[in-house]
Parts: sequence; C-alpha cells; structure tokens
Amino acid sequence: MLHTNNPIIKHKAGLLNLAEELGNVSKACKVMGVSRDTFYRYRELVEDGGIDALINRSRRTPNLKNRVDDHIEQAVIDYAIEFPAYGQTRTSNELRKQGVFVSGSGVRSIWLRHGLENLKKRLVALEAKMERDGIILTEAQVAALEKKAQDDEACGEIETHHPGYLGSQDTFYVGNLKGVGRIYQQTFVDTYSKVAFAKLYTTKTPITSADLLNDRVLPFFEAQALPMLRILTDRGTEYCGKVEQHDYQLYLAINDIDHTKTKARHPQTNGICERFHKTILNEFYQVTFRKKLYSTLEELQKDLDEWLALYNNERTHQGKMCCGRTPMATLIDGKRVWAEKNLAQI
Repeated sequence: MLHTNNPIIKHKAGLLNLAEELGNVSKACKVMGVSRDTFYRYRELVEDGGIDALINRSRRTPNLKNRVDDHIEQAVIDYAIEFPAYGQTRTSNELRKQGVFVSGSGVRSIWLRHGLENLKKRLVALEAKMERDGIILTEAQVAALEKKAQDDEACGEIETHHPGYLGSQDTFYVGNLKGVGRIYQQTFVDTYSKVAFAKLYTTKTPITSADLLNDRVLPFFEAQALPMLRILTDRGTEYCGKVEQHDYQLYLAINDIDHTKTKARHPQTNGICERFHKTILNEFYQVTFRKKLYSTLEELQKDLDEWLALYNNERTHQGKMCCGRTPMATLIDGKRVWAEKNLAQI
C-alpha cells in the first residue's frame, strides 16, 4: 500500500491502492472515474521514481539570477537544522541579527529547494546529521525532537487492517430540545470501512454507551460474520471505570472486546469520530433543524436513521480505505481481507 499526506497526489495513490486491494484494475478505474491508461501511467511513475514521482513537475526553468548568494543559502540551511521549530518569518528575523539578509519568502524558497519546507522534514534532516556527524544537540533541537515524539504518539496513523479490527466510539452533544431536554448522541465508526452508527439519549452514562453497541453495532457485525476486536474511546466517565462497577467496561469484558483509550489531553487521537461529528452536524442536524420542529426523541431518531442509511450506503467517502467507495461497499470488499487473514492464522 502507498501512503502519502500530500493532498495533491492523494487521489492518485488511492487509485493504485484500490486496484491492489480489489485485484481488479478495471473496477478500480471505474470507481475512481479514470481511464486504464491513466492508471498504468501512474503505476509506471511509481515504479520508476517512487510515490513522489506522482507530483506534477513544473516545466518552467528557474531563473538562477533571482537566487540568493551561496553563503546566504547555506546559512538558511544550517539555521533550519539548528532551530528546526522556527518558522520562515522568525528564521528571517533571527538571521538578520547575524547580518544575513533574506526575506521570509526567500527562506521558504530555500527550504523548498532542499526539502526542508516543514517541521517534519527539518527534523528528519536533523536526525540524519546526528547519525552522520554525531553532533551534540542543543536545547532547542532536543525540545523540537521531543515535541515530534509526543505528536507522533498522539496523532499517529490509526492501525486498522480489516472491518471490525478497530471501532471508534465517542459522545456528541446535539443540543437542548424543548420538551425533551439535553440530547446526547452515542457514535460508533468502524475505522476501516467508515460504516457509522448513532443513537440518541437524554443522558450520558456507561449504560447508554453500552446500549449502542448492544442494540446496533454488535448485531450488525455478527450479521456480517465479522468480529469486533477492539474499540477506541476517550477517557470520559461513560467509558472508563472499574470493570465490576462499570456497565460499559463490563459489557466489553463479556464480549471479549479490547478497550483502547486516547492519550490524556489529546482528543485528536479519536479523530475519525470527530470528523464524522463534523459531517453529521453540517449535513444532517443543521439541515433538519431548519426544516422541522421535533417534539420527541423518537421522531429525531427516525430521521437520523434515514440519514445514516444514506451515509453508509449511498454517500461516497474519501477515507484512506474507501477511495471513493461508500462505507458499505468498503466493508463488503474488506470482508475478503478479513477472510484471508483468518485463513492465514488457521
């Protein structure tokens, strides 16, 4: 599988990944809406030059007369490694104090030429220099590397191998409905296929968190002959507590489901649910509350269920595994992946 965070080539890598997953070039091209010629051109580029070869290169010849002097360029490169956490404007200002005059945009141009345009790349260059020259790190360099380690732990890519491998669950506050009171939504998203489930409650408790799994999630995965191995939640009281005194923890233990909790003060580690909440707010709640007045929770739940059916079965998704397919189509294709892994373990 090809991995990239570059939005310019993400759809190209997605096409190649989808073809590999489906084992069918024609079907992948049809799903992504491109020709087979385009697919083979992308694949040839990757085979010859790696994933970065998918970036469209500019044919314009750079004007070397506009470049800064060599000693200024080297000073910017050295400073990027010495203070990797500094941005282009601060780098420009600090270098000016040393008698090196280059604008912020000039700093960025130099960074781009040498692959230093973001913090991650500057830290990679620092690590390479450490390995090559055995330098002693300054306090600024140590702080930057420690921050990178923390961010990698908090925001690292979620590991998911097949539908049911990891579910993401979270609580979403919908609002205050007249005559009903506060409304909370329990949300569950399968991190592989992005198939989503949601149920509304008037309280936020361990029993309501377990009820969503018992009423909607586990019956669905049992019907699909798929296991539910692990669930990721935040550290809210509705999810965390002693097993013998906590309904949610007890339910997971009875069903032999592992429980993973997000890192403290890093809610972004449950970003799949957070992203789904943004989608459901924009595409369902803000729309339906403009059109209709609800007097009961059941009435709102009915419309929510209809929207979820559309989301899972009709709305295409641009997630890493979906590649333009609907969540249900991704889950059905992913069942083959689970079957292959299951056979390999027998």
